[in-house]
Amino acid sequence: MHHSVTPVGIVHSCFKEKFAIPRQPRLAPAARGVLELLPPFDQGEAVQGLEQVSHVWLLFLFHHALEDKPRLKVRPPRLGGNRSMGVFATRATHRPNGIGQSVVRLDGIEPGRLLLSGIDLLDGTPVLDIKPYVPYADSIAEARNAMADAAPAAIAVHWSDAARLQAQTHAQRIQEPLVALIEQCLSQDPRPAYQVPPPERVYGVKLWDVQVRWRYPQPHFIEVLEVVPAA
Repeated sequence: MHHSVTPVGIVHSCFKEKFAIPRQPRLAPAARGVLELLPPFDQGEAVQGLEQVSHVWLLFLFHHALEDKPRLKVRPPRLGGNRSMGVFATRATHRPNGIGQSVVRLDGIEPGRLLLSGIDLLDGTPVLDIKPYVPYADSIAEARNAMADAAPAAIAVHWSDAARLQAQTHAQRIQEPLVALIEQCLSQDPRPAYQVPPPERVYGVKLWDVQVRWRYPQPHFIEVLEVVPAA
């Protein structure tokens, strides 16, 4: 049996690349985006009542990770990327139908769009459905997951003086909490868990319209080197 689905909206996100996106939602509260609703859902009727809701579930497509051949086992980053688990025991992006879900904060409603934060969605992500978060039903106090019973430990993020000044200047220009976004994303340590880079290796990622570059002078220590306009 086959079904076709049509997106109800497209996310315009601070994340322009997959690298450095937090591996779960809400780990970077400063990560903001806009969900542009597509016709006919861009009408006010579709979101009537949503102003009473603080958080929403988004069902979306991993549009850069769609695959023709289903995977039965995957190597989740949480386990270091070198241990296989059944696909249904993980939240890896390699899904049988490419479907993901995230709970995000709803910061505002404007004509034809929703303002979001705490997102973990790549720019251009197609959203298939929006559902209100219901605290009494969606929060289960006795729930457990032995593989992921707590958020990963944060890694220390330090700045060069020049990089912090650059980030603050760009934050004022784009009117976004760029310094907090960089710290929150990098503190999740986006490199593969099995990778121990030499101190001189420089990593980079595009957030909004700037390029952030950093290195690991020590294995569990990040130094932000520069924040410059993206090419």
